[in-house]
Amino acid sequence: MLQSSENSFNPKAASPASNSNAYNPIKTVTAPVDQATIGRTLYIKGEVSGSEALYIDGRIEGKVTMPESRVTIGRNGKVDASIQAREVVVMGKVTGNIECSDRVDIRAEGSVHGDISTSRISVEDGAALKGGIQVRSSEGKPKEHQQNQPKAVEQKALATTAGA
Repeated sequence: MLQSSENSFNPKAASPASNSNAYNPIKTVTAPVDQATIGRTLYIKGEVSGSEALYIDGRIEGKVTMPESRVTIGRNGKVDASIQAREVVVMGKVTGNIECSDRVDIRAEGSVHGDISTSRISVEDGAALKGGIQVRSSEGKPKEHQQNQPKAVEQKALATTAGA
């Protein structure tokens, strides 16, 4: 009886391919998330700009401008450039200034040598960071406050040293 049920099942398995496509959708050519990738063997010297996410596993010298997107520097990536983006994730090496409107995330294997200006920052244990950090609020008003704050700190420092 098992053999007869298998024989009845085999003709169904040999049905035309059009029926199987109804159950299995055709894969699309584009990725679900638009992301450009600079591969491990690519070297770019100049300016890279755009509006989609960028994954860098190669080398870039110059300037990276992606103001509305995320820039990820992979473990093999080396960037000798200034970076302007909404979000930056560093797993490789960056030499240059980073300006983010949202967040900078430096992972344990990542290193940054340059100044960072962002609203939020995360630095994992083991990451290397050499440079200045400016964390600003997302409102935009405290920019004036931050500019005036160092003057007040300098004045207090001068008053402290003058009294000593």
